[in-house]
Amino acid sequence: MGASKGSAVGPSFGIAFGGGGARGLAHIHVIEVLDELGIRPAAIAGSSIGAIMGAGMASGMTGKDIHDYTRSILGRRAEVATRMWRARPGTFAEALQGGLRVSQFNVERILKAFLPDAIPETFAELKIPLKVTATDFYGHKLAVLDEGELHSALAASAAIPAVFRPVMRDGRLLIDGGIYNPVPFDLIELDADIVIAVDVVGAPPEAGRKFPTSVDLMFGATQLMMQSIIASKLNQSRPDILIRPAVSKYRVLDFMKVEALMAETVAIKDELKREIERAVEARAKAEASKRTNRLGG
Repeated sequence: MGASKGSAVGPSFGIAFGGGGARGLAHIHVIEVLDELGIRPAAIAGSSIGAIMGAGMASGMTGKDIHDYTRSILGRRAEVATRMWRARPGTFAEALQGGLRVSQFNVERILKAFLPDAIPETFAELKIPLKVTATDFYGHKLAVLDEGELHSALAASAAIPAVFRPVMRDGRLLIDGGIYNPVPFDLIELDADIVIAVDVVGAPPEAGRKFPTSVDLMFGATQLMMQSIIASKLNQSRPDILIRPAVSKYRVLDFMKVEALMAETVAIKDELKREIERAVEARAKAEASKRTNRLGG
């Protein structure tokens, strides 16, 4: 794990929230558990929806705050419709900016309409350090954003190809951070004693359909690609705790199914509590062994 960041009150924690669209609503359970245990992360990293959830936590919102805010919007179709109307292009020229993109929504306008006021304008205003991933489309590499303007960074991280138009930031064309790093636990492995990673990518379910639609194939292929990336990363190094909620039955844009998704993934709360207890005990034993060896030496 790198240098110890712990103290007499216990080890420090880092949390990496993965990408997965609506499946990332399950991250709320994780934040609620950390609140219940009195754990304030030393560092947070996030990709796509995970970056948005991470920004909420880093801004000082509790899991209950985020849960209540999410339900108040996604639980009411009229509220979603009102906010989507607010996110419409301001002018015809804006709608045609960069060419006619009927199928691509402006993710920056949508986030502006949906993000809670508690999330500040800049990284510097956050209460916990946050690293946001994006994919540098023409630079062919991962972009890690952790300073400057926050909202455009979150928009870039969440810019799912073919759904949202890319985001221009710092002279770079940026798209979905999950393309290069779906669960960015490696970005904070030196910043905390115990790193928790939450993978909500899921996998394409059979769902009783003999043949998937073109849209299902596109999103499903992306899921498989991201799972391959995660598997490769886990072969190189592993987080201390890896949580994988059962979210595969939900599609990337199933935000209106918030109540069902939250109900079906609530079991991860007890799983996470057990894993944290195990990780803390394992670290305590390792530290005790080191002290014994030093005294014996």
